[in-house]
Amino acid sequence: MTDSGFDSAPIDIDTSVPHSARIYDYLLDGKDNYAADRKAADEITALFPDVRAAAWANREYMQRAARFLAERDVDQYLDIGTGIPTEPNLHQVVQEIVVDARVVYADNDPIVLAHAEALLRGTRQGRTAYVSADVRNPESVLAYAREHLDFRRPIALSLVSVLQFVSDPYDPFQVIRQMLEPLAPGSYLVLSHVTYEFEPEIWERIDAIYQKGPDSMKARSREDFSRFFDGLELCAPGIVVATQWQPDSHMTVRDGRVPLYAAVARKP
Repeated sequence: MTDSGFDSAPIDIDTSVPHSARIYDYLLDGKDNYAADRKAADEITALFPDVRAAAWANREYMQRAARFLAERDVDQYLDIGTGIPTEPNLHQVVQEIVVDARVVYADNDPIVLAHAEALLRGTRQGRTAYVSADVRNPESVLAYAREHLDFRRPIALSLVSVLQFVSDPYDPFQVIRQMLEPLAPGSYLVLSHVTYEFEPEIWERIDAIYQKGPDSMKARSREDFSRFFDGLELCAPGIVVATQWQPDSHMTVRDGRVPLYAAVARKP
């Protein structure tokens, strides 16, 4: 079952500048990108040749984390920064295990939501909903999520490779605190985040490429990443690079130096 937070107005997409979601789609071999996105991705690849592997490592981490939670009977998910659909999506992973799971997706890119409406279909027993909202305005996301999720019970809050696009003036740490505060005990936080620690000299140049469009990209340290989990109980193996978070036989990327930290934590 599907619900949408769209209105019927025509979608206005500026294809002349790159957008992070469409760059990511291109790196994942998707088709929903434009010349500006491909040019930006190629410029990033020239600086960071393993960026495509990092994108896949991030995607595979999301799938493992979603499966981990579904196997623990978590049946409510709030996924922020959904990205252009690349199967299997979060709801497909969790509803294969918990068929009546409810998933709310939120993203601030109109092309992402246009494809989400067309492509993301839940099970007959479950429910999948979408909203056009920006994580930098947590209350708008939470207000919509409350229409579809029961905040009296645990919810998995997922922001996979999203917070690097929340710059310091927006205080991403406060954003996470605001998002977690109304969630019931037993809820989970799922995060991944780009780090500069392995190749610090390239990340300002990569950020300059993103800034040709509407985004800015802020790579952070392991120490900074750990602050997002203050007051939470980290699940094993704690904070690690994405490929080392509960690896399994389905992984296609196993590079132990992929510049992406990942962790899942439980709200006590």
